[in-house]
Amino acid sequence: MPELPEVEGVVRELAPAASGRTIEKVYISNVVRNSKELGKEAIIKGIALEDLTDKLPGMSIQDVTRRSKYIYFHMEKAGHTYLLVSHLGMTGAWFVVDSVDEVTEKRFKDHIHIVLTMEDGGLLVYSDIRRFGELRLLVEESDYLPLLKMAPEPFDPEAEEHFIEIAIQPKYARKAIKEVIMDGQIISGCGNIYATEALFRMDIHPARAAGRISEKRKRELFQTIVDVLLESINAGGSSISDYRNINGEAGTMQTRLKMYGKKYCPTCGRETKTMKIAGRTSVYCPQCQK
Repeated sequence: MPELPEVEGVVRELAPAASGRTIEKVYISNVVRNSKELGKEAIIKGIALEDLTDKLPGMSIQDVTRRSKYIYFHMEKAGHTYLLVSHLGMTGAWFVVDSVDEVTEKRFKDHIHIVLTMEDGGLLVYSDIRRFGELRLLVEESDYLPLLKMAPEPFDPEAEEHFIEIAIQPKYARKAIKEVIMDGQIISGCGNIYATEALFRMDIHPARAAGRISEKRKRELFQTIVDVLLESINAGGSSISDYRNINGEAGTMQTRLKMYGKKYCPTCGRETKTMKIAGRTSVYCPQCQK
């Protein structure tokens, strides 16, 4: 959390609110500074804090886009282009405000770690309660190789064939199908919430080996994942705990979830069960999902 739909919601609001504005100065919290000194690199990765605070002022935000679960700030300074890449981790959130006092929810206000002051006086504020998020300044995408390994966007024409081609490989065929579809190199942006929902809609047990699912069913599962992701985008994402958009508003997809976090199956009424898959808690119906 957040997954693709939540990040898409942030980007759709960030793009018009931030594009065309120029950074004047950068604030970095003492928590992040102390972490850097200890070699832990909380939030700001791959660059010295002094380099970041020197380079960002004077950069103008040309556009804001999404790639999988990452936010791309396309930057320009003195005729050179840069990419400021943000991952929200578990609890990251961006706010576009005129004052930090406008970040009204205490748990976010207490964990503000980055403040970008714009030349027009406005602020772009990054808060992260658990500090699992990332912020990287790159010249281009290839400067951080994991970005190049991401699967195609699930809405792209080639994404389904990419999924089928990789899922049948012996390395993945033996894995639980939920682990496979949560792998960002196989399907971009599908995490625990939407994997849980898609598998429930398909009546597929999350631990079933990918190789024990027919190609026809795999294609149906892929389309179901796309449908669930689009439904969530249209609902503003799922605010299970800490997701907020740039105005501090919650999404509504959590009210539509059928299986994630549920104690009883909405189809048969049986008590749900949980198991760990790829380090995540998987909720499923032992009666409906086989």
